[in-house]
Amino acid sequence: MKDLEKKALEYHSRNGVPGKISVVPTKPCSTAEDLSLAYTPGVAEPVVKIQANPGDAYKYTSKGNLVAVISNGTAILGLGDRGALASKPVMEGKGVLFKRFADIDVFDIEIDEKDPAKLVDIIAAISPTFGGINLEDIKGPECFYIEKELIKRCSIPVFHDDQHGTAIIATAGLMNAAEITGRKLSEMKVVVNGAGAAGISCAAMFVAAGVKKDNIIMLDSRGVIYSGRPNLTPEKSLFAAETDKRTLAEAVDGADVFMGLSVAGCLKPEMLMTMADDPIVFAMANPDPEITYEDATAARKDVIMATGRSDYPNQINNVLGFPFIFRGALDVRASRITENMKMAAAKALAALAKEPVPDEVRKAYGGKDFSFGREYIVPKPFDPRVVAYEAVAVAKAACEDGVAASPITDWNEYRTSLEKRMEKYWA
Repeated sequence: MKDLEKKALEYHSRNGVPGKISVVPTKPCSTAEDLSLAYTPGVAEPVVKIQANPGDAYKYTSKGNLVAVISNGTAILGLGDRGALASKPVMEGKGVLFKRFADIDVFDIEIDEKDPAKLVDIIAAISPTFGGINLEDIKGPECFYIEKELIKRCSIPVFHDDQHGTAIIATAGLMNAAEITGRKLSEMKVVVNGAGAAGISCAAMFVAAGVKKDNIIMLDSRGVIYSGRPNLTPEKSLFAAETDKRTLAEAVDGADVFMGLSVAGCLKPEMLMTMADDPIVFAMANPDPEITYEDATAARKDVIMATGRSDYPNQINNVLGFPFIFRGALDVRASRITENMKMAAAKALAALAKEPVPDEVRKAYGGKDFSFGREYIVPKPFDPRVVAYEAVAVAKAACEDGVAASPITDWNEYRTSLEKRMEKYWA
């Protein structure tokens, strides 16, 4: 860990340029004429056009390819409330990933405000600047209210990645794991350990994919969320189960799936031994999962294991989601991100994992080969095909749902344009 700390701090400060992102002009400004066009008097012309037709902002400004990555720092990674300023390295990091994987520009915005209503007002007020808003590291349950209110008030996509990002990738993995083990989603018994933003969103998306709500047991730090338990938030109440089980050990007994979004080490090997044949374990606590890969595979040779880590098979990594979801949403000028668009992203990822892996992926992972199966249920982030698969699926879903202000008609041309756009990042 000391070596990682040293490398990470050096990475963020190297070359005398602090941080990870910068602003680069897209038009020349090297002559007097350039200056007159970039600023006064020439800039007045697009101002007049946009005032007369606000949609022209997508024609004359960067709005259509610009996402705000916004946090108040109340739930930074697994570190808790460290304040708005401390969240800036994470938000800059999201900016790097948006650009690297989907060629989307980002302004990271750290807002020193914990009052949910005030935070909504601030974000809504600045929303005209952007083509989309990515909310990040905002604690629950406030994050649910903040996202819902912003979706109501803004005419651009608003996406809380801590909720939906993990859910989308995990759902893709769950669909493939079910296929590999010969299960039907509707028959699977699922335990979700962790009832924060990600846990609740994962459970909701599992239901949308086909898991029966009655087959889900959710736990928080106080144990099983059961019907009649006092002082439940509205979000937790949705998953209050009719059960006499009260502990994690009781909940996982006979379960097909463990979805962990909680704390390190809580799933003991002896608990894993009580799960059904071919148990599916998504242990997402970071950096240390609910059960280690080594302990899980030692206890059960038939386990399908996924974590949030890159050093083990089946990484459930949010970078497989948000860049490509926004790419598709921006390209059709979607007014919001619908449930259908999220599911389209999950299905696209599940489908791509079944395709033969190209040389670019093997090179990015030290020559290792991958093929659809127990140790490869979701694609790798450095698979150059993800953008075409996922962004196209999301854009199509937006058009189908009637939320696209600029619908696409030639999908082959769009797919080709995405591949061409991203060539410079894979050269």
